[in-house]
Amino acid sequence: MGKIIAIGCFLILAFTGVAQEIEESIPWDKEYKLSWSDFRGKIPPAAVPAATTASGISYSYTANLLHHEVNLDFEVNAYFYPNESWYKPQVCTENTLAHEQLHFDISELFARKMRDRLRRTSFSDNVKQEVREIYQEILQELQDFQDQYDWETNFSRNLEKQQEWNQKIAEAMKVQS
Repeated sequence: MGKIIAIGCFLILAFTGVAQEIEESIPWDKEYKLSWSDFRGKIPPAAVPAATTASGISYSYTANLLHHEVNLDFEVNAYFYPNESWYKPQVCTENTLAHEQLHFDISELFARKMRDRLRRTSFSDNVKQEVREIYQEILQELQDFQDQYDWETNFSRNLEKQQEWNQKIAEAMKVQS
């Protein structure tokens, strides 16, 4: 008889850099576009950005271990967290909202990368640690990518770079569907 390992993990990467208790969340959906009413968090007193999108990746899985072969059944999703996301109405535009939407889309892109990585990996008896390592690597890549996006677009103010990123992410989403 095989041994069944059931493990679940629900963590987020909030762009404040802190894993937060999960409250309300909006799962990523290609048909759903964020609106300013989705940004319900309190603006921090010393906040410099015009807006902040709290989004991230969650995963859960079960693993069947039989004769040292692991069969992994998993789910990986991207979420937006309204109560951790905020904006300054006096300085935000539709361009700012599109920039924030792309942050959420980037989270979905990295959820797809994690799904692909889990599909391609042969796991050992140490599946729990191996999945956790993949997750941590993906989160770091996601954070670095989000930072690069903000830096290159100057937080949506460089319209030419913003358009380049819009196209870049749209193309990547087609490839990683």
